[in-house]
Amino acid sequence: MQTLITNAEIATLDAHTSSMKTAARYSNPLGLFSNGYLLARNDQIKSIGPMADLPPHLVDDPSIDHIDAQGRLLTPALIDCHTHIVHGGNRAREFEMRLNGASYTEIANAGGGIVSTVSATRAMSVADLVRSALPRVDALLKEGVSVIEVKSGYGLDRDTELRMLQAARLLAVERPVRIVTSFLGAHAMPADFRGSPEDYIANICIPALLAAHEEGLVDAVDGFCESIAFSAEQLAPLFAKAQELGLPVKLHAEQLSRCGGSLLAAKHEACSVDHVEYANEEDVLALAKAGSVAVLLPGAFYTLRETQKPPVDLFRTYKVPMALATDANPGSSPLTSILIAMNMSCTLFGLTPAEALAGTTRNAAKALGLDDTGILRSGMRADLALWDVEQPAELAYRIGLNPLYLRLFAGQRK
Repeated sequence: MQTLITNAEIATLDAHTSSMKTAARYSNPLGLFSNGYLLARNDQIKSIGPMADLPPHLVDDPSIDHIDAQGRLLTPALIDCHTHIVHGGNRAREFEMRLNGASYTEIANAGGGIVSTVSATRAMSVADLVRSALPRVDALLKEGVSVIEVKSGYGLDRDTELRMLQAARLLAVERPVRIVTSFLGAHAMPADFRGSPEDYIANICIPALLAAHEEGLVDAVDGFCESIAFSAEQLAPLFAKAQELGLPVKLHAEQLSRCGGSLLAAKHEACSVDHVEYANEEDVLALAKAGSVAVLLPGAFYTLRETQKPPVDLFRTYKVPMALATDANPGSSPLTSILIAMNMSCTLFGLTPAEALAGTTRNAAKALGLDDTGILRSGMRADLALWDVEQPAELAYRIGLNPLYLRLFAGQRK
């Protein structure tokens, strides 16, 4: 199976684009050049470059699916690197409570928040969870997404955590999408657990992780380090177990306050640290040394009406890659539009449109530990998005308009 895209404006997101032979314009950081082609064979990019270098016989080969882009923009398919898209129920009532003045912490302390989703999720079968998640998955695919990270964390017991991860894996069977799973058993303290946080980690969370790992359901281990969840010290044994199992770690940290999560994550060379609104210079320097990605989640910032912005200038200064994601979840970020997340990151956090596109492609792949996607280069996966726009900035510029012309997954139109 071969697919040929011609006459495209191409944003490779690849630093090596500067070494390509092209008389067309090139600009960092998007690896942008005009009047280009891309040839995909099976699920990989076979070649990419200016139209002048395209062998003429390929255009007329009837065995090749030829797509004339007619000047449209070709980018890597987008990546949503932080979601809680598998869950039961919704929290529209809490949305009303927030509008009536209740804070995220007050709602959590009153038995709402994460814990309120747990009972709904525990009541659902794997099939129910898949069926519930598919409309949210479809919304992302329609905006050019090819990879979705899916977290557990609404079970807070062994069996439900496993069902969530099993459902996540099945999403890739039901739809043309790549799923990366994160075990998030340390998301909150369940209401029906009367032990200490340390006991919960030792007796519920870690055994659930071991069972999930045994079934091959875990790609990474995550936790929620916050005053309403777990401290860095309480999470340390979980991360130590992940390291023992050879699993990479991620962490929700510094969202509502500074709790030392970034330093814990950096110690374990985390793939990413997510939210990070309250991260300071010490945290950012630690992430830079660890090679971690800062994942910005403007949907939660917007929904919770927060005012503390992530330290974007510090991330730039210390060259910490910035990814961004929807954080799609039923409570603090009921957002299933990666394009709106891109706009929010620019409008609310001050990212440039180029940073927003890098944050949903190249840097999002790095946040998930993926080295075969996120850029356009020979040998990479042929997960592509063709956009009906004149320039890359349009992807982050408009609100509520989806300019996707075509999505290709593993080299095929989807």
